[in-house]
Amino acid sequence: MSATSYRRIAVLDIGKTNAKVVVLDSETSAEIAVLKRPNTAIKTGLYPHYDVEALWSFALDALKSLAREPGFDAISITTHGASAALLGRDGALAMPVIDYEHEYPQEIRDAYTRLRPSFDETFSPRLAMGLNVGAQLHYQKTAFPEEFTKVATILTYAQYWTARLTGIAANELTSLGCHTDLWNPREGHYSSLVDKLGIRGLMAPIRSAFDALGPVLPDIAAELGLAAAVPVYCGIHDSNASLLPHLVHREAPFAVVSTGTWVINFGVGGNLDHLDPKRDTLANVDAYGRAVPSSRFMGGREFEILSAEIGPVDEKATQTAIGPVIDKGTMLLPNIAPGSGPFPGKTSGWIGAEEASREERSAAACLYLALMTDACLGLISARGLVIVEGPFALNGNYLKLLAALTGREVMALPGSTGTSQGAALLTGIRPVSGAETHVPPTDIPRLTAYRTRWYAAME
Repeated sequence: MSATSYRRIAVLDIGKTNAKVVVLDSETSAEIAVLKRPNTAIKTGLYPHYDVEALWSFALDALKSLAREPGFDAISITTHGASAALLGRDGALAMPVIDYEHEYPQEIRDAYTRLRPSFDETFSPRLAMGLNVGAQLHYQKTAFPEEFTKVATILTYAQYWTARLTGIAANELTSLGCHTDLWNPREGHYSSLVDKLGIRGLMAPIRSAFDALGPVLPDIAAELGLAAAVPVYCGIHDSNASLLPHLVHREAPFAVVSTGTWVINFGVGGNLDHLDPKRDTLANVDAYGRAVPSSRFMGGREFEILSAEIGPVDEKATQTAIGPVIDKGTMLLPNIAPGSGPFPGKTSGWIGAEEASREERSAAACLYLALMTDACLGLISARGLVIVEGPFALNGNYLKLLAALTGREVMALPGSTGTSQGAALLTGIRPVSGAETHVPPTDIPRLTAYRTRWYAAME
């Protein structure tokens, strides 16, 4: 990755919960301007789908505003995974971009389960809803055959936005390798599912995340008020965007815990030999095309649910309550958000919380999130430093508990999801180290026994 002279990079960052456009300063990696909006799904039509036209209007308005002040020299894209865009011959959507949380009829799910390749080929576990993009495509083709005949091109989601800005269609490895069932990460080519679905001829050409696909289309550039040609880079899956800065300047082995709606755990420098598809482990593919053992659970969504249930609590009060909660055995069991994570099929419930205070429930919630992360890291045999980024990097109690449970140093990168910074690196700028918080492992009395009781309670 060669360095470029871009001073400011605009990043369109579409997460499952929120979308934003950020301008980063390449010399400091600081977000010097941010505009954002909620990302909502439309429940009517063929099936629940993303409001891409509202997102497009937001992106154009934001880029137009940011082109005036502070300005930008290049555009990069990052989006959540588990989504694909189906274009017609005119380049417009032939079918809506399906919300991956939509669940399909049982007969279609069963047919797909019989059709999909083995885990040994794709390192994609069979996931709920539409979390396997292959399942989405099978559903769309099976349930809506007439509409599917109009599909001329299939794009991964980040590259859909690049195509709208440049007119150039592409696919990219981090999104293809994100539990889609469509990619063989060991061999580095499409899986057998692509031919089983009969879509090989529809798949757009694969381009590197680091490729500048083209300048902003002239009519869009005029609308945005761009004075010069602005290149648009191919784009990257958001969790892999968070991973990229560490790959650029850190030696393996280490682990990255990328937190957002999902908590995605990467065991950099590990191998794929012991992954368990029944426990939401998988291989991701990094921006350089390399397979990375990974695990996940919907921790951000779970934390939102818990926060709404418990109410506001001071962090210091939560910290004070951790010891009493461990002693009393007050605990929360998985899964708050069903359908994913290291403990499939388990139903969430509180133990010993009948008379627990708000602070004690908050402490138990921190323990729950740290135990879930520790379990996920163990499943991928993660080694070395544990790097936490995103919202959980601001949760000091979670960080301390995670360091104690893993017995390894935890480094928190607060203040950013990491996705925008990682996407900006696609343009060739050099990574800039930001603020870091280092949390060494400490002995928390009776925590090991608490973990043992937590596991036993799930039996």
